[in-house]
Amino acid sequence: MLWIVIGLIGQVIFSLRFIIQWLASEKAKKSIVPDVFWYLSIAGSLTLLTYAIHQKDPVFILGQAAGSFIYLRNLVLIKKNNEKQKAKVGIMKAKNVSNN
Repeated sequence: MLWIVIGLIGQVIFSLRFIIQWLASEKAKKSIVPDVFWYLSIAGSLTLLTYAIHQKDPVFILGQAAGSFIYLRNLVLIKKNNEKQKAKVGIMKAKNVSNN
């Protein structure tokens, strides 16, 4: 029973990402993918991967492992982009201070 609960929790987390993406797109009036989509993707995928390993289902394991890699890579790219943006802001602030 515990493993069924774990599998269901993973599926709920994984499904929430679509609701979050839909709501964010409706709010912006255009299709967007917020950062939280990727966090829910990796959390749901890793939970489902754990369940799939317990079930010894190679098809499910392969699918969730591949997806987890893609979600993790997107989070790395988001982090790198955020760091670049922060650096640009810091440079702009430094220029403004030196110009005054």
